[in-house]
Amino acid sequence: MRCPKCGCDESKVVDSRPSESTDAIRRRRECVKCGTRFTTYERREEMPILVIKKDGRKETFDRQKVMRGLVAATVKRDIPIGSLNALIDSIESELRDGGHMEVLSQEIGRMVLQRLVDVDKVAYVRFASVYRDFKDVDEFNEELRSLSI
Repeated sequence: MRCPKCGCDESKVVDSRPSESTDAIRRRRECVKCGTRFTTYERREEMPILVIKKDGRKETFDRQKVMRGLVAATVKRDIPIGSLNALIDSIESELRDGGHMEVLSQEIGRMVLQRLVDVDKVAYVRFASVYRDFKDVDEFNEELRSLSI
């Protein structure tokens, strides 16, 4: 592993344990050159999940892209980052367990909304407003009414 501070190729493992989601091994490492400690995660290599965009393009599933959307929706909300990681883990697991190697981007958005409503309703509405591309206040109000039922 390359040190993020000095770029040295040599590091030693200080601690190793399963990650919170148990789908990876979390390793604390220490650079042998500068002594900087950093964390790495080791995951099983799997076939990539391809996301089919609205315009027909295909790109690989990107956890960080989903996380950016969730972080934007949860700004100033008291939601631990671990909850967001667990949400993404459950989506990725559902896709892999179902054998889905290609999925529509709209399906991923639906899966996020399905889980986010149980985490935080304000974050749900924020995410939905972007995902569903609300055109006016009436569409926004309709979504709020559906939540209160």
